[in-house]
Amino acid sequence: MQQQKQLKVLLIGDSCTDEYVYGTCERLNPEAPVPILKLNRKETKKGMAWNVRENLMSFGMEVCIVTNEETIIKTRYIDEKHNQQILRVDSDPILNSMQGELPEGRYDALVISDYNKGFLTTEKISDLVNSFDGPVFIDTKKNQLPELNAYIKVNEHEWSNFKCSVLFNKLIITKGGKGAWYKDELYPAEKVNVFDVVGAGDTFLSALVYFYLKYGTIEYAIPYANKAAAIAVSNFGTYILSEEDVNEICD
Repeated sequence: MQQQKQLKVLLIGDSCTDEYVYGTCERLNPEAPVPILKLNRKETKKGMAWNVRENLMSFGMEVCIVTNEETIIKTRYIDEKHNQQILRVDSDPILNSMQGELPEGRYDALVISDYNKGFLTTEKISDLVNSFDGPVFIDTKKNQLPELNAYIKVNEHEWSNFKCSVLFNKLIITKGGKGAWYKDELYPAEKVNVFDVVGAGDTFLSALVYFYLKYGTIEYAIPYANKAAAIAVSNFGTYILSEEDVNEICD
């Protein structure tokens, strides 16, 4: 993929460590009706905001990330034989809120990946949006935000729990296999076999940012973001787009 200018993004958000414990389940525990997992292997990856970073970089963008130093660990136990997650265990401390100054430099966009773990308060998000000169994209797990001049992306379940006192005119709601909704229009999703939805929202967000910056309109960017998310859910675990994937999305 060729581009004349390398885009530069400031990414701020909560991050974690994703652990994947893979094995096979052949029988149930005689002591309780739960499967017994025979351990085969284990993988560890950086997740949440780090997943957004990696996918932004897959599109050739330079990314400066500001995130928490404390460690959140999410451990998923996977039955490889049946491609099934059977258990997730979280070490989920409340993070210290973001402190200090932002990195200096000129950025083409601000991306906020807010998993609502404590690193970003509502007030901090407002300050970041109001002080940034350029397009802002927010993916949030909070159930309430003030009116902000930013593209706000939530999934359908998150929106159903949202306490909305203002009408967001830049709201994008992802609806899984149905696609993404924006300004009373549904942009249909790609039809694929779904293996794992973990990280699909991060992939959607990353593609949305890139194609908005490339073409200048969110309506043009959403179908590309849908294509990227479809590739992510077609793979198991937190998936980082490859160069081949990016070329396929751009076709």
